[in-house]
Amino acid sequence: MSAKLILVLSLLTVPAHSQFLGFDRNQYPGDAALPTLRRTFAFAGYWLNPPPGETGNTWTGKRGVIESAGFGFLLLYNGRLDRELKNPAHARDLGNADAQAAITAARREGFPANAIIFLDQEEGGRMLPEQKAYIYTWVDAVNAAGFRAGIYCSGIAARESPKVSIVTADDVRQNAGGRAVAYFVTNDACPPSPGCSVAKPPAPSASGLAYADLWQFAQSPRRRDFAAGCSNYNRDGNCYPPGIAASEKLHVDVETASSADPSHARSHP
Repeated sequence: MSAKLILVLSLLTVPAHSQFLGFDRNQYPGDAALPTLRRTFAFAGYWLNPPPGETGNTWTGKRGVIESAGFGFLLLYNGRLDRELKNPAHARDLGNADAQAAITAARREGFPANAIIFLDQEEGGRMLPEQKAYIYTWVDAVNAAGFRAGIYCSGIAARESPKVSIVTADDVRQNAGGRAVAYFVTNDACPPSPGCSVAKPPAPSASGLAYADLWQFAQSPRRRDFAAGCSNYNRDGNCYPPGIAASEKLHVDVETASSADPSHARSHP
């Protein structure tokens, strides 16, 4: 084998071992901030409906400008809290309705078929019957529509009893019945998290879950119950990107993936 061919093969194998940083936040950061954010981040979280705690969605209509700035996408859909689900039958109805809303929003925003949409599951611990009914109905409907389903959920062990702990992502995966689901896990405890650091993107598997497709390792504001051991957040408790002054209040959550476009949602891959 020639030296030239060896070099080409070596270069082709590099991307398979690369990790890419991304950010997400509830509020769109503004067009002017995108060039600075792009110096650090390869992809951006993109909400398809109002994020948790919000009554509107400032990301709507921003797909084109974000893609033109060079970002890949992490498509997010805010799911339901348990108090909204009532019982498994009601939960299935809501799961199907929300899946249709996510599909409609993804198409309206111009995202291609086969893009992965991640259902934001904010509550942790073992999923209750109505939560499972909601999640898996949503997953089935999204997959059936020609998109691909993912879930954002906790990768931190929650104490269920003095002798039993449960990781939400494990619980969802073990009960998925062979469904195709991508996993975006959050674990902001230091360690394994590097905290508010972008020096070297870790692999998603460093979250402690080998099957994780993405790992959110920093949240703003810092969660004292989990991330008390993290010392590199700003003194106001938030994580700010390089080049962004804390006075601008443009704090972010930070994640890592093995793809610069983890939802595979660019118009032209």
